Amino acid sequence: MSKQSNEEPLESVSEASRAPEDVVSVGRAFHQRRTCKIIVDSSADYAPAVAKRLGVEVIPLTYVTPEGEREDDLWESQTPHDFYETLRKNPDLHYTTCAVTPGRYEEIFERAAAEGLPTIYLGLTGGLSSSIHNARQAAAMVRDRHPEFELYVIDTRCDSAAGELLAIEVIRQATHGLTASELYEWAREARYFIHGYFTLDSFNALAAGGRIPPAAATVGGKLDIKPELSYDTNGALSLCGMCRGRKKALRAIVQDFKENYTHETSLPLAIVSSDAEKDADWLEREVRKQDGCSDVTIIRSQVSPILGSHVGPGMVALVFWGNDRRERLSFTDKLARKVRGRRDETNA
Repeated sequence: MSKQSNEEPLESVSEASRAPEDVVSVGRAFHQRRTCKIIVDSSADYAPAVAKRLGVEVIPLTYVTPEGEREDDLWESQTPHDFYETLRKNPDLHYTTCAVTPGRYEEIFERAAAEGLPTIYLGLTGGLSSSIHNARQAAAMVRDRHPEFELYVIDTRCDSAAGELLAIEVIRQATHGLTASELYEWAREARYFIHGYFTLDSFNALAAGGRIPPAAATVGGKLDIKPELSYDTNGALSLCGMCRGRKKALRAIVQDFKENYTHETSLPLAIVSSDAEKDADWLEREVRKQDGCSDVTIIRSQVSPILGSHVGPGMVALVFWGNDRRERLSFTDKLARKVRGRRDETNA
């Protein structure tokens, strides 16, 4: 996807009717105020209309098919169903993904420096990709050439549509008057309050990517074992539990929502799937049954080819603002975090 032009009239954006009105109003206010520039990447599984309405620049990540490298264009050139149906019909077909190079980031940040606005980049977690490391390298080089230019790189430390929710609130806070440096500090704290829980249809894609042993995928399939997964405070995948059957895995997601949701219904939730709309519909119905949630804004989107290449068809996830995820660290993890000390801050 080419970068979003900040000069594009919001009223001309296609698919605008699919963007929730509160997101539309956030995007409009940000577009009018324009005190800073916000850059994101396509790994956050944006609903296309939401990305366009927010008026941010989206860096397209890339994936590799047998035909060659392709950019994630937020489903402009193909439908999610076509993408995932190809994977279903060809179980031995596995796509890979590529990190954004330092040179590509340098080009993007140089362009931002020429515009002159303080700039924030919200990047895919280092728990899943080396892209954020490359972004920091490029940012350091650009700052050396433009010492007066404010440029902040943030590891979101969360996956999929959690990055979308974080970006929406960063933009909202920008419209409320926070400066770029204040937004940077705000986002570094806020990222730990976004929860995401998801399940997969099978372990095959994870096994193909080397994230689990192939034997485990085989056994899981024979026993109809469905994982419930999340991510840790570094953004790496974490296993919450194993369930016998899909429905139990979906119910486990709802249970974790009940236990961790802050009931801040002014903030949107997100439900994202890799062509598993029936289960996404079921999750939405269950969420709306919870106290105070009948009218909460729920953003629906499809898993991008970037993450979809690693999880395969049939993933479904629920993402929401909740309790501080750092409070759930074990004693030993908290001790390790204390020992790391300032190193953790350096790699923020």
